Amino acid sequence: MSNEDDISLEITPQVLLRAYACGIFPMAETADDPNMFWVEPDMRGVLPLTGFHIPRSLKKTMRNTNMKVFMDRDFSAIIEACSENSSTRKETWINTNIKYLYGELYKMGFANSVEVYEGDELVGGLYGVRLGRAFFGESMFSRKTDASKIALVHLVAQMKKAGFILLDTQFTTAHLERFGVIEIEKSEYQHLLEQALKGESHFDISGYQLSDGGAMSDSCLQSFNQIS
Repeated sequence: MSNEDDISLEITPQVLLRAYACGIFPMAETADDPNMFWVEPDMRGVLPLTGFHIPRSLKKTMRNTNMKVFMDRDFSAIIEACSENSSTRKETWINTNIKYLYGELYKMGFANSVEVYEGDELVGGLYGVRLGRAFFGESMFSRKTDASKIALVHLVAQMKKAGFILLDTQFTTAHLERFGVIEIEKSEYQHLLEQALKGESHFDISGYQLSDGGAMSDSCLQSFNQIS
Protein backbone atom coordinates (compact mmCIF):
# COMPACT_ATOMS: atom_id res chain seq x y z
CA MET A 1 0.00 0.00 0.00
CA SER A 2 1.32 3.45 -0.88
CA ASN A 3 2.32 5.82 1.88
CA GLU A 4 0.06 8.82 1.59
CA ASP A 5 0.04 11.88 3.86
CA ASP A 6 -1.99 15.05 3.46
CA ILE A 7 0.13 18.08 2.68
CA SER A 8 -0.98 20.57 5.30
CA LEU A 9 1.63 23.24 4.64
CA GLU A 10 2.09 25.19 1.44
CA ILE A 11 4.39 23.32 -0.91
CA THR A 12 6.99 25.18 -2.99
CA PRO A 13 8.89 24.15 -6.13
CA GLN A 14 12.02 23.75 -3.99
CA VAL A 15 10.23 21.40 -1.60
CA LEU A 16 8.90 19.48 -4.60
CA LEU A 17 12.41 18.92 -5.95
CA ARG A 18 13.60 17.67 -2.57
CA ALA A 19 10.64 15.29 -2.48
CA TYR A 20 11.56 13.80 -5.87
CA ALA A 21 15.13 13.34 -4.65
CA CYS A 22 13.69 11.27 -1.79
CA GLY A 23 11.45 9.20 -4.06
CA ILE A 24 8.08 10.79 -3.28
CA PHE A 25 5.71 12.90 -5.36
CA PRO A 26 2.38 14.73 -4.85
CA MET A 27 -1.07 13.91 -6.19
CA ALA A 28 -4.61 15.16 -5.66
CA GLU A 29 -7.74 13.05 -5.36
CA THR A 30 -9.40 14.90 -8.25
CA ALA A 31 -8.75 17.94 -10.41
CA ASP A 32 -11.30 19.90 -8.35
CA ASP A 33 -9.78 18.98 -4.98
CA PRO A 34 -7.40 21.77 -3.84
CA ASN A 35 -5.57 19.43 -1.43
CA MET A 36 -2.58 17.24 -2.26
CA PHE A 37 -0.93 14.25 -0.61
CA TRP A 38 2.49 12.62 -0.85
CA VAL A 39 2.81 9.26 -2.55
CA GLU A 40 5.65 6.73 -2.22
CA PRO A 41 4.61 3.48 -3.95
CA ASP A 42 5.81 0.23 -2.40
CA MET A 43 6.21 -1.08 -5.96
CA ARG A 44 7.59 1.43 -8.45
CA GLY A 45 7.17 1.52 -12.20
CA VAL A 46 10.37 2.14 -14.15
CA LEU A 47 11.19 1.88 -17.83
CA PRO A 48 14.72 0.48 -18.36
CA LEU A 49 16.19 2.56 -21.17
CA THR A 50 18.29 -0.33 -22.44
CA GLY A 51 15.21 -2.56 -22.59
CA PHE A 52 12.89 -0.08 -24.28
CA HIS A 53 10.65 -1.90 -26.75
CA ILE A 54 8.84 -0.22 -29.64
CA PRO A 55 5.90 -2.28 -30.95
CA ARG A 56 6.17 -3.09 -34.67
CA SER A 57 2.81 -1.45 -35.41
CA LEU A 58 4.00 1.80 -33.80
CA LYS A 59 7.19 1.78 -35.86
CA LYS A 60 5.08 1.54 -38.99
CA THR A 61 2.86 4.38 -37.83
CA MET A 62 5.85 6.61 -37.07
CA ARG A 63 7.36 6.03 -40.49
CA ASN A 64 4.13 6.97 -42.24
CA THR A 65 2.67 9.65 -40.01
CA ASN A 66 2.55 13.38 -40.71
CA MET A 67 2.53 14.20 -37.00
CA LYS A 68 5.24 16.62 -35.88
CA VAL A 69 7.03 16.30 -32.55
CA PHE A 70 8.54 19.10 -30.47
CA MET A 71 10.10 19.45 -27.03
CA ASP A 72 9.20 22.26 -24.62
CA ARG A 73 7.21 24.11 -27.24
CA ASP A 74 4.14 24.61 -25.04
CA PHE A 75 4.49 23.13 -21.55
CA SER A 76 1.37 24.83 -20.19
CA ALA A 77 -0.78 23.42 -23.00
CA ILE A 78 0.50 19.92 -22.29
CA ILE A 79 -0.21 19.97 -18.57
CA GLU A 80 -3.61 21.53 -19.24
CA ALA A 81 -4.46 18.76 -21.71
CA CYS A 82 -3.26 16.10 -19.26
CA SER A 83 -5.64 17.53 -16.64
CA GLU A 84 -8.71 17.25 -18.86
CA ASN A 85 -11.24 14.44 -18.64
CA SER A 86 -11.63 12.24 -21.70
CA SER A 87 -13.59 9.21 -22.88
CA THR A 88 -10.88 6.96 -21.45
CA ARG A 89 -10.10 9.06 -18.36
CA LYS A 90 -13.14 10.20 -16.40
CA GLU A 91 -11.14 11.97 -13.68
CA THR A 92 -7.59 13.27 -13.31
CA TRP A 93 -5.44 14.10 -10.29
CA ILE A 94 -3.94 17.28 -11.76
CA ASN A 95 -5.41 20.22 -9.86
CA THR A 96 -4.68 23.95 -10.02
CA ASN A 97 -1.86 23.76 -7.46
CA ILE A 98 -0.11 21.00 -9.39
CA LYS A 99 -0.37 22.98 -12.63
CA TYR A 100 1.24 25.96 -10.91
CA LEU A 101 4.03 24.00 -9.21
CA TYR A 102 5.11 22.10 -12.31
CA GLY A 103 4.84 25.27 -14.38
CA GLU A 104 7.34 26.82 -11.97
CA LEU A 105 9.62 23.80 -12.26
CA TYR A 106 9.51 24.24 -16.04
CA LYS A 107 10.55 27.89 -15.70
CA MET A 108 13.41 26.77 -13.43
CA GLY A 109 14.58 24.18 -15.98
CA PHE A 110 13.51 21.11 -14.01
CA ALA A 111 10.50 20.05 -16.07
CA ASN A 112 10.06 19.20 -19.74
CA SER A 113 7.29 18.42 -22.17
CA VAL A 114 7.03 16.64 -25.50
CA GLU A 115 4.34 17.89 -27.89
CA VAL A 116 2.82 16.07 -30.86
CA TYR A 117 0.99 18.07 -33.50
CA GLU A 118 -1.13 17.15 -36.49
CA GLY A 119 -1.07 20.29 -38.56
CA ASP A 120 -1.58 23.10 -36.04
CA GLU A 121 -3.55 20.90 -33.63
CA LEU A 122 -1.95 19.59 -30.44
CA VAL A 123 -2.96 15.92 -30.48
CA GLY A 124 -0.79 14.33 -27.80
CA GLY A 125 2.17 14.64 -25.51
CA LEU A 126 3.62 14.18 -22.06
CA TYR A 127 5.45 16.03 -19.31
CA GLY A 128 7.71 15.20 -16.40
CA VAL A 129 10.45 16.32 -14.03
CA ARG A 130 14.20 16.22 -14.69
CA LEU A 131 16.59 15.85 -11.77
CA GLY A 132 20.19 14.65 -12.03
CA ARG A 133 20.19 11.86 -14.59
CA ALA A 134 16.59 10.89 -13.86
CA PHE A 135 13.36 11.81 -15.59
CA PHE A 136 10.11 11.33 -13.69
CA GLY A 137 7.21 10.90 -16.09
CA GLU A 138 4.09 12.56 -14.74
CA SER A 139 1.30 12.29 -17.27
CA MET A 140 0.51 11.89 -20.97
CA PHE A 141 -2.51 12.32 -23.21
CA SER A 142 -3.72 11.47 -26.70
CA ARG A 143 -6.37 13.04 -28.89
CA LYS A 144 -5.27 10.96 -31.88
CA THR A 145 -4.34 7.28 -31.99
CA ASP A 146 -0.70 6.64 -30.95
CA ALA A 147 0.10 10.33 -30.33
CA SER A 148 1.24 9.85 -26.73
CA LYS A 149 3.17 6.72 -27.72
CA ILE A 150 5.05 8.69 -30.36
CA ALA A 151 5.88 11.31 -27.71
CA LEU A 152 7.26 8.60 -25.43
CA VAL A 153 9.50 7.13 -28.13
CA HIS A 154 11.02 10.54 -28.84
CA LEU A 155 11.46 11.23 -25.12
CA VAL A 156 13.40 7.98 -24.62
CA ALA A 157 15.54 8.67 -27.69
CA GLN A 158 16.52 12.07 -26.32
CA MET A 159 17.13 10.64 -22.83
CA LYS A 160 19.53 8.06 -24.21
CA LYS A 161 21.40 10.68 -26.24
CA ALA A 162 21.74 12.93 -23.19
CA GLY A 163 22.98 10.20 -20.85
CA PHE A 164 19.98 9.77 -18.57
CA ILE A 165 19.88 6.46 -16.68
CA LEU A 166 16.46 6.39 -14.99
CA LEU A 167 12.96 6.83 -16.41
CA ASP A 168 10.52 6.67 -13.51
CA THR A 169 6.92 6.02 -14.60
CA GLN A 170 5.73 5.86 -10.96
CA PHE A 171 3.17 3.15 -11.70
CA THR A 172 2.72 0.45 -14.33
CA THR A 173 -0.12 0.23 -16.85
CA ALA A 174 -0.90 -2.15 -19.69
CA HIS A 175 -0.16 0.76 -22.02
CA LEU A 176 3.36 1.21 -20.61
CA GLU A 177 4.12 -2.47 -20.22
CA ARG A 178 4.11 -2.79 -24.01
CA PHE A 179 7.25 -0.61 -23.99
CA GLY A 180 9.04 -2.66 -21.34
CA VAL A 181 8.00 -0.98 -18.08
CA ILE A 182 8.65 -3.14 -15.03
CA GLU A 183 7.78 -2.98 -11.34
CA ILE A 184 10.52 -2.95 -8.74
CA GLU A 185 10.49 -2.84 -4.95
CA LYS A 186 10.99 0.43 -3.09
CA SER A 187 14.48 -0.52 -1.90
CA GLU A 188 15.68 -1.28 -5.42
CA TYR A 189 14.14 1.93 -6.71
CA GLN A 190 15.91 3.96 -4.02
CA HIS A 191 19.23 2.46 -5.13
CA LEU A 192 18.56 3.37 -8.78
CA LEU A 193 17.49 6.86 -7.75
CA GLU A 194 20.62 7.36 -5.68
CA GLN A 195 22.77 6.48 -8.69
CA ALA A 196 20.74 8.70 -11.01
CA LEU A 197 21.14 11.72 -8.75
CA LYS A 198 24.91 11.55 -9.16
CA GLY A 199 25.83 13.80 -12.07
CA GLU A 200 23.64 15.81 -14.43
CA SER A 201 21.95 15.19 -17.77
CA HIS A 202 20.29 17.91 -19.83
CA PHE A 203 18.13 18.00 -22.91
CA ASP A 204 19.96 20.32 -25.29
CA ILE A 205 17.21 20.36 -27.88
CA SER A 206 14.44 21.98 -25.83
CA GLY A 207 12.18 24.10 -28.01
CA TYR A 208 13.32 22.40 -31.18
CA GLN A 209 11.42 20.19 -33.56
CA LEU A 210 12.25 16.52 -32.98
CA SER A 211 10.32 15.15 -35.95
CA ASP A 212 8.32 16.26 -38.95
CA GLY A 213 7.01 12.73 -39.41
CA GLY A 214 8.37 10.32 -41.98
CA ALA A 215 12.14 10.69 -42.40
CA MET A 216 12.87 12.29 -39.02
CA SER A 217 10.81 9.63 -37.25
CA ASP A 218 12.77 6.96 -39.10
CA SER A 219 15.99 8.60 -37.92
CA CYS A 220 14.69 8.49 -34.35
CA LEU A 221 13.90 4.78 -34.65
CA GLN A 222 17.33 4.03 -36.09
CA SER A 223 18.97 5.78 -33.14
CA PHE A 224 17.85 2.95 -30.86
CA ASN A 225 20.15 0.62 -32.78
CA GLN A 226 23.04 3.08 -32.59
CA ILE A 227 22.95 4.01 -28.89
CA SER A 228 23.74 1.38 -26.28
